[in-house]
Amino acid sequence: MNEPGDIELLLARLTTEIQASRKYRGLALPAETLRGLLQQELVKGRTGSAALQAVREKLHNIVAPYLGDPDYPAAAIMLEQAVCNGDSDSVKAACQNIMAAHASTKERIPWLDTFYPQLWSITGTPGSVLDLACGLHPFGLPWMGLPQETQYHAFDLHTPRIESINHFLQLLGREPLAVVQDILVNPPKLQADVALFFKEAHRFEQRQRGCNRPFFEALNVRWLLVSLPAADLSGHHSLVDRQRNLMDSILAGLDWPVQELLIGNELVFCIRKT
Repeated sequence: MNEPGDIELLLARLTTEIQASRKYRGLALPAETLRGLLQQELVKGRTGSAALQAVREKLHNIVAPYLGDPDYPAAAIMLEQAVCNGDSDSVKAACQNIMAAHASTKERIPWLDTFYPQLWSITGTPGSVLDLACGLHPFGLPWMGLPQETQYHAFDLHTPRIESINHFLQLLGREPLAVVQDILVNPPKLQADVALFFKEAHRFEQRQRGCNRPFFEALNVRWLLVSLPAADLSGHHSLVDRQRNLMDSILAGLDWPVQELLIGNELVFCIRKT
């Protein structure tokens, strides 16, 4: 089944199923994401229900509901109260509470005070940032030490998450520059000092093998900071060699200097593109 009309019928069926499912209901996942995943499966020769099942399995890894999410309406109230209190400690406490709901950002909490100074010591304090596949990372802004005029663009597939991030940016007196966008299908074209791509490159490879290199090349940034987990979620098994091998394979032959930082359970590759 590979005629355009058949693809549209499958896409409509897939979209309807996702919108009706408990797992993805209310996320308003971009049609471009669903279409791209579906076309990948059709090219492999899968048809009908087999293609839809394969897409659902990939969506589970892309959206990663198992990593956790906060109660976004409750988070909005908590942030509003913290900002109204007028002290940075209240805001940080609220942000930590939100970040603790997601496994990826929860791991970073013990190192927040030292994480960003180490990054900016290499890149310089950025005047513009692209936070790619951002998750809950923008709630780390109170620790980033960024000037108020720094443009902070965030990108994610998860509509309620992006709405919450924009609300938070506005509470901080910043422009609401977070958008729902599939950055793999549609890489941001914005020019920026620094792009942050945290704990996602390995998952991108699962979604589409070999996709990271063209994605990295498409970004119009001076610095690309790519982090990968240095150990599994249990903390018992080192992943450092595996992650270095992945990055070596992505960057092979590219004349981009790389500096490496190990901060907590996060291996950060600081890549100078220009």
